[in-house]
Order: sequence, then C-alpha cells, then structure tokens
Amino acid sequence: MDERKAGEERLSTLFHNVNAVQAVAGSVEGTIGPKGLDTMLVDEEGNVLITNDGVTILEEMEVKHPAARMVINIARAQQDKVGDGTTTATLLASALVTEGANQVRRGVPIAKVIAGIQQGVREAAGQLERMALHIDNLDDEKLYHTALIAGRENEDIARLVMEGAKLIGIDKIFEKDFRLSDLVTACEGAENEVVPGVLIHQHPLSKDMPQTVENAKLMIINDALAPEEIDDEALGTERGFQRYLELKEAYRRNLEKLIALGINVVVVEKSCDSIAEEFCIDNGIMVLHRVKRTDRERTAEHTGARMVKRTALNKTVDELMRFIGKAERISFDENLRQIRVIKGAGIPAATMVIGASTGEVVGERERIAKDAAAAVQASVRGGYLPGGGSAELYVSHHLEQWRTTLKGMEGFGVEAVANALRRPLSQMIQNAGFNPLEKVELIKAAQDEWGRSSMGLDFDTGQCADMLQEGVVDPALVKIHALKTAGEVSQAILRIHTVIRMKAGEEN
Repeated sequence: MDERKAGEERLSTLFHNVNAVQAVAGSVEGTIGPKGLDTMLVDEEGNVLITNDGVTILEEMEVKHPAARMVINIARAQQDKVGDGTTTATLLASALVTEGANQVRRGVPIAKVIAGIQQGVREAAGQLERMALHIDNLDDEKLYHTALIAGRENEDIARLVMEGAKLIGIDKIFEKDFRLSDLVTACEGAENEVVPGVLIHQHPLSKDMPQTVENAKLMIINDALAPEEIDDEALGTERGFQRYLELKEAYRRNLEKLIALGINVVVVEKSCDSIAEEFCIDNGIMVLHRVKRTDRERTAEHTGARMVKRTALNKTVDELMRFIGKAERISFDENLRQIRVIKGAGIPAATMVIGASTGEVVGERERIAKDAAAAVQASVRGGYLPGGGSAELYVSHHLEQWRTTLKGMEGFGVEAVANALRRPLSQMIQNAGFNPLEKVELIKAAQDEWGRSSMGLDFDTGQCADMLQEGVVDPALVKIHALKTAGEVSQAILRIHTVIRMKAGEEN
C-alpha cells in the first residue's frame, strides 16, 4: 500500500509540473506563425507593454512555479545563444513534457521515456543538420527571406538588416563573439538607415565644444580625465601634498600632449575634471565622458584606437601616437541625442537605425529588428531550412520510421519526440484559423507524394505549398538549438521525483 501511495505521489508531482509547463506555453502559443497575435502585459501600476516577442512575454510575466521557471530559462538560453526561436523552444519543451507524461500514464517506466527522448532528440537534431541548406555569400536571396520571416514580414526592417550585414561582411559575421543584433538600435522619430560607423549614446561634455569634427583623431581613455589620485591620509602630510602638486603639474603638461598629437576628440570612461574641460574647450577638442564599455570597445575597433589608462599620458608624444584612432567624421545628432563615428580607419562597422513613430513602438520595433539580425547571422553560420513548421513535420515522420528499428521501451520516448515536433506547426495552423488535424495530414501526404521536406501550408489559403519556393525559410541553428534545449529541460522536469520547499536561510 505504501509503495502504491508513493507511486501516486510521484505521478501527482509529474502532472502538476506538466500543468505548470502547459500554462507557460499557453501564454505564448498564440503569437507563433504569420497569423500570430500580440500579447498585452500590464504591471501593477497600469503600464502596458504590447509585444509578439516570446522571450519578452516570458521574462515579464509573473511566474512562481519552479517547473514553469525552468521553461522560461530555456527561452533565455535560446535568446542568448541564437537570438531567435524562443517561442518554438517553449512550445517544444511543453510538448515534450506533455508527451512524455502521456507515455508514463500508459505505464511506460519514466526512465525508458527519458532515454527514448534523448535518443529521439539526438536523431532529430542530426536529421535537421543533414537537411540544412548552406549560404555561400550575403547576396543569397534566402538571407533576405530569413530576415523577412524573422522580422514578421516588415520589409523595411529586412532590407535594413541585409544592408547592415553586407556592410559588416561575412567574415565578421562568423566571428565567435560577434552578434549582428547588437548593431541594431531603434529611435523615436528617426528614419531607417544604416550608419557606416558606430553610434555612441552620449553627447559632448559642453555645448562650447565642437559638435562636429572632420578628420577626427581620437584617444579613448578607460579612466577619468583627471590627475592621478592620492588618498586623503597621504594628502594630509607635507610630502603627500607636495606629491599632489607634482601630479597636478604633470597632468597639465600631459594635456598639452593632446595638442601635439593633433587629438580633437577624447572618449572617457569616467568623469572629466574642470581643468581638462576648460583646456579642451579652449583648444576645440570634443570630450565624450561616461561612455559605456561596449560603445568604447566598438569605437576603438572601428577607428583603430587602442584604449589606455590615464597614466599612459605620461608617455612621450611619439609613444602615444600608436594609441590614436581616426575617423572621417565624428558628429553629434541633436535630434537623436547620439554621437556618430563615421568611416573609421579600423575595422568596418555599421549601425542599423530603426525608425519608430512613437515611444510606445520603439521597443517592439527594436526587438523585431534584433530577431531578424540574429536570424540572418544564424543562417550564415549554419544554413537554413524550410520554414512554417514543415521541416519539423518531415523529421517527425522520419522519427516514426526510425523508431521501428529500435528495440525496447525507449521507442515510446522517441514517439514522444515525434509527436512534439508537430506542435509548432499545429499551433501555427490553429492561429491561422484552420483545423490542425486536417491540415497536418494534408501536408504529410504532400511531403510523401513529392518527397520534399519543404512542402508546408500557405497560411493565407490553407493549401499546400513549397516553403522554399515561397521564400518561407528559417535558420537551421535556431531550430536545432530549440530542439536540443527543449529536450534537456523536458528530461530534467520528467526526472523530478518530488518537490520540497527549502527552509528559509538563517539570519546572522
């Protein structure tokens, strides 16, 4: 009796977790696909956020259940890794947990289900990798279609992202730590444009400084532009005070070196003291202070500057020459309140400025553009697949056939993966107003008849169409990572034996 009761408690925990995961998926399922709608988020103060972005919805909604939070974490991981596909990853995770629990309900040992899910996810991901079609250059029209689909069919955003990608170049896109989406910024009242350079979210320190500098020569200081500091205790001694006067005099001499170097722009991490401010005003030098790290790094890379500490100013003029960066023009945009560093002498750079008519849509336009940029980068790196859920349905059918080659009860876990892979397509069909059961079978028949994984559904007409011919494509890396991440979290949730509340930490 005790063993049976323990088993019932384990199943109760499992299905309680399933319900929580399904609730999370239910919050974003209505947004997926070309006919997906927006979600309105409202906080306690009545502030409203309207978005179609899965990770934004999940991060902003209030969730306390631990299993549900695990699913939200995979959306964050998906966003951090590939920048798109968060809704797909969430729906796949929910479907895998649900299908796995259904197999347990049928009497399949949970260990066998989990082992089968591992095998199924591995085989499905491998099949997607084999199906991927690769990009040879940035002029491939499929890249534009990728940007268009990920950009929710905003043609202006897709064109802008492609223009920015071409300006950066394919080699830069392949760099490990580079993210094309980081080059996107949205501004209220701005026009869409690709700036051939870097934007710094700052303004000149003083209105008396130049607002535009042609043939700029700049120095980037990862420090304050001020004399070296002496602690208060040392300053209270005669020797310490003398040292302070020496440092202050050396500092004034170092400022003169800026003139000898021809510096007309100084970018500073921290503050700029009044002595340096007055000196720069008198000599026509633009000072940008409190510039954040990412802006300083991008500016250095683009202009060829080498960032230094303020102590570097103690070097000779000849030694300092190698730290200087150059740009064709550095100017302050009064309307957008940003500094533009144009056509630097270093590595080519681009900033994709997305215009927005009102403040309410700035954030959403930026999220859409970042998704499009991330999708383009993922396609360049890992190729593309037919979209609209057609590739997942094709792999689902492949798993059904592959399962027949397996022995043992792990096949039930593989079946769970096959069923879960249909979930994104079924939801897109439902969001378009059609019957998922009917249309999924229609597409399966078309894929079998034509032998193409690209046969999918035209969500306007409800008829079968070739997704590749229609330009409906998705990055392979997005789909593969979403499946793998969903597989990991679903297995973790299915393994949960019981949930125990931890005791509160003891106060010191």
